[in-house]
Amino acid sequence: MWRKTISGGAAVLAVWAGSAIPAGAHGWLFKLHGWPFAPNWGEAELVGPGENGVSKPGVSDGCPIETADGLSLVFASSREDPNDIWAADRTRVGDPWSEPRKLEAPVNSPAGDFCPTPVRGRSLLFVSTRPGACPGEQAAGGDIYLSRQSPAGGWSEPVHLACAPDGPNTAGGERSPSLVETPYGTFLFYSTNGNAANGSIGVNQDIHVSVMRSNGTFGPGKPIAALSTPDFDDLMPNVRERPEGGYEMVFSSNRTRSPLGPAPKGGQDVYMSFAWFLPGPWTPPVNLGVVNTDGTEQRATLSHDGKRLYFGRVPVGGTSDIYVSERKRE
Repeated sequence: MWRKTISGGAAVLAVWAGSAIPAGAHGWLFKLHGWPFAPNWGEAELVGPGENGVSKPGVSDGCPIETADGLSLVFASSREDPNDIWAADRTRVGDPWSEPRKLEAPVNSPAGDFCPTPVRGRSLLFVSTRPGACPGEQAAGGDIYLSRQSPAGGWSEPVHLACAPDGPNTAGGERSPSLVETPYGTFLFYSTNGNAANGSIGVNQDIHVSVMRSNGTFGPGKPIAALSTPDFDDLMPNVRERPEGGYEMVFSSNRTRSPLGPAPKGGQDVYMSFAWFLPGPWTPPVNLGVVNTDGTEQRATLSHDGKRLYFGRVPVGGTSDIYVSERKRE
């Protein structure tokens, strides 16, 4: 649990638009594209609705992610400041979430703080629009920061990851850092509309990966071409290691065609991709269909055990709430 003083710590190219047909019924098609499984998720449900709940009416709640033990849910909310990081707890997986609590300063600040990602070592990666960002930072852009929690529960002053070409941050907006440690390297996945080569501001969000150096710092990001579509936003990745082997990623995109799975539905839909090794190659992404609507689904994340998919949903004309979908048998 992540409480105040404890942290939980090219084979065949085909386009399939059978939106009414379950992905699991077409496992052979996925295998032709390098998938060892066909993603299969259930209908999404609203998480913790209520005035004192995770999804509070009339405010924007999003960017959800479970801690590794499944006993805390960390998310961003506008219920007080424009955007702060909050957490809710539970005693056992499956129990209701407690009333959320706001993380203390210096994690939260008068600026926007969002896209939290708990990582091993009582640490938190997140995005912030606070002063001290990369030169020429676009308004409300956001850079990636890292803070560590002491045994007593306090948070260290957040460390700003280096700016391109020395690191992953740029003058654009970085989103949804996702850290994966492997025997052959540590990888930081994220999205940005910045230029990874010179740090300037770009146009569309694309998914990038940065590799940790031997000294513990992160190098400049490199775009992942297989997951990016020109003239569209592909953003907010979250990567999970599968015990069966390989890695799965979920992310959002407003692309107008899906290489695999159902046709796109809304402004931003949730997609999934698979890789046997990191940093890739990645399979053609599949639209997850049943979890998507004509609204916007963003910042999807997978629970450590891979059974739950969280994301923020903004209905047309509404505010963002947090939803969860349960994985069906593959």
